[in-house]
Amino acid sequence: MPYSEQLYTGLDMKTLILLALLGVAWASDEKVVGGYECPKHSAPYQVSLSDGYFHFCGGSLISSQWVVSAAHCYNSRITVRLGEHSLNSNDGPEQHISAGKIIKHPYYNDNNLDNDIMLIKLSHPATLNSYVQTVSLPIRCPVADEPCMVSGWGNTATGGQTIMPDRLQCLRQPMIDDRICKNAYPHLMTENMLCSGFMHGGASSCQGDSGGPLVCGGQLQGVVSWGYECAQQGHPSVYARVCRYNSWIQSVMSSN
Repeated sequence: MPYSEQLYTGLDMKTLILLALLGVAWASDEKVVGGYECPKHSAPYQVSLSDGYFHFCGGSLISSQWVVSAAHCYNSRITVRLGEHSLNSNDGPEQHISAGKIIKHPYYNDNNLDNDIMLIKLSHPATLNSYVQTVSLPIRCPVADEPCMVSGWGNTATGGQTIMPDRLQCLRQPMIDDRICKNAYPHLMTENMLCSGFMHGGASSCQGDSGGPLVCGGQLQGVVSWGYECAQQGHPSVYARVCRYNSWIQSVMSSN
C-alpha cells in the first residue's frame, strides 16, 4: 500500500512502522531482491547471525572481535557465522563464534527504528584470512549517486512471496539524495538514516538482510534497517547512517 497523508492520522509511529514498513520484520529470513549470487567470498566482511539453527540477520566484521549489525536484530543468544557463502553446506573456511557481548545503541528507538545499530563482541577473536576480513568504518559520510553494494541472505522475492537463498546475494546500487529519500518517506526519516537503491524499484535489500552491510568505496556506510515492502517503486531501502556512529563504535570497543 503506497503512502498517503491519511495513513498518519491518528496512528503513532510504531503502528505506522508495523503497518506500512518491513521494520523489525526484517529480522526474519529473506534476501536481496533483484541481485546476483556474489562471487564466492567476495564480501569477506559479511557475517550471518544465527540463533544456533537458523540465519535471521546479517552483520559486518569491523575488527577481529567486533561485528556491526542492526539493533532490531537483537537476540539474547547469537552465533556469528563468518566465512560463509552457502549457509547449508560446509566449504571449509567457515568460523562459527558465539557472541560474548551484545550492545544496542543506547538511544535506539524501536518505535521508528532511529539509531538502529548494534555491536557484537565475539567470545574470542576471529581468524582473519582471505575468507574472513574486516571492512573499514567510514572516514566521511556518503554522497548522492555514490556507487555502493549491499549483500545478504535475505528474501529474493517480492509481492508477499518468500524465497530464501542458500548462497550470499549481492546488489550494486547508488546512494540516494537525502531530499529524495525524505520525500519517499515523509515524517519517517531521521538524520541517522540514509537511502540507497533504485527509485524505480525492481531491486533492493529485503527481510533477512537486516543488519547487513552497505559498502561504498570500501567503507561501511550503511546497516540494513527498514523499507516499504521490498523493491517497490518510489520506496528505496533505508539504512542506519554509520558515519554518525564512529565515535560511539570506537568508545564501545575501547571500553569493552
